[in-house]
Amino acid sequence: MEGSKKQLCDMHRSRRRRSVLVTALLVTVLAGLAAGALYAVYRPLKPQASVARAVVYQLAPAGNGSSSPSWAAAAAPPPYALAASVQFTLLLHNPSDRAALLYDGLLAYVTYRGELVAPPAPLPPLVQERGADVALSPLLGGGAAAAVPVPVSADAVRALAADCAARRVQLWLVVMGRVRYRTGPFRSGWRDLYVRCDVTVGLGRDAAAGGGAAAGDVPLLEYPKCFVDA
Repeated sequence: MEGSKKQLCDMHRSRRRRSVLVTALLVTVLAGLAAGALYAVYRPLKPQASVARAVVYQLAPAGNGSSSPSWAAAAAPPPYALAASVQFTLLLHNPSDRAALLYDGLLAYVTYRGELVAPPAPLPPLVQERGADVALSPLLGGGAAAAVPVPVSADAVRALAADCAARRVQLWLVVMGRVRYRTGPFRSGWRDLYVRCDVTVGLGRDAAAGGGAAAGDVPLLEYPKCFVDA
């Protein structure tokens, strides 16, 4: 008799344990489904980028420490340097209709064949509302008269001379910083932002030397390709 009662008690305990486990599993599954639904609705979408305009006031060899552009510097002894003054119109698009984007610590710079050709320029913090477009127009290198020579390799100077002779120069516009997503009641932490746009412009030696009527807007020979990591 006592053995039968003990067996019944063990069965009830086992059933209670199974019931508790099943309930816990259901709660976990439902919580996961709710979290997945919220993420599907409010998930952040990284910004999209494009370049609408390029202006080159100067992009030429600076010579041996001289600030005046000289294509003869391509054959001069080191140190080699380029003096650049360029400006791009970068368009940032927020593809989300639910999340706003907050940008901070933005820094823009331009490279030629993987080498920096102008000092980096800081950009102000930005708030981009849902589905909005924002235009950034950083002036890199200062004005043409105040372009700061930047040390580069001899290969870069020679390649620029050849590319300008062919009137086809490829530049990289890079913007780095932090981005944060604000969506509904949620706000993400800061994420690293990296934007790189490959911009191929029709630039000849006359425009690259700067200071003349040829300096200024240059044609975009290809649709700029932009890569965004956020």
